[in-house]
Amino acid sequence: MATEVHSYRPGQGHGLAHDPFNAIVGPRPIGWISTRAADGTLNLAPYSFFNAFNYRPPIVGFATIGWKDTVQNVQDTGEFCWNLATHDLAHPMNASSETLPPEVDEFALAGLTPLAGDLVAAPRVAESPVSFECKLSQLIQLTGADGTPVKTWLILGEVVMIHIAKALLKDGVYDTAAARPILRAGGAGGYALITPESMFEMIRPDFLRKP
Repeated sequence: MATEVHSYRPGQGHGLAHDPFNAIVGPRPIGWISTRAADGTLNLAPYSFFNAFNYRPPIVGFATIGWKDTVQNVQDTGEFCWNLATHDLAHPMNASSETLPPEVDEFALAGLTPLAGDLVAAPRVAESPVSFECKLSQLIQLTGADGTPVKTWLILGEVVMIHIAKALLKDGVYDTAAARPILRAGGAGGYALITPESMFEMIRPDFLRKP
């Protein structure tokens, strides 16, 4: 048990070299989101606030601080794709994070290949071993506890098609570590890598009690 604690109210500043909030809530999956604008322009950008929220139907979501091209495209078309960011794709993923005008195609900038979706017009990243095609279910502007709107939007989408490289399926089970996914770990440039050595198994008590 820690005997000395650094405590602070976020609204009054943290008093540290870097805000620890997103380093504590981490590492987090990367929302590498691809969209197609209403005029056909392609967009690709990573978001560090991303996760899965439901099984049936499968729902994923990401939050964007500020109204960005991705949000505009999703609002206009009702579609997006999520693409797994792996260690091999770390540098292209980082290249796609650059803030650029709407007419710039981040696929071309990062040297990536857009692959047509089966059920959505938004392209997926051909080089990524896993992609989700998603239909917009909710677009929500966040608020503080007092109801004051925050300039952050949460986008939730139902996953309507899933693509998985067969090499990642071992005896019908998806091998998380085999893909070597990277995760955002906070700070100015902190990332984490999932490897076989970092994995461990722990069965929920409910499952152990099942006949």
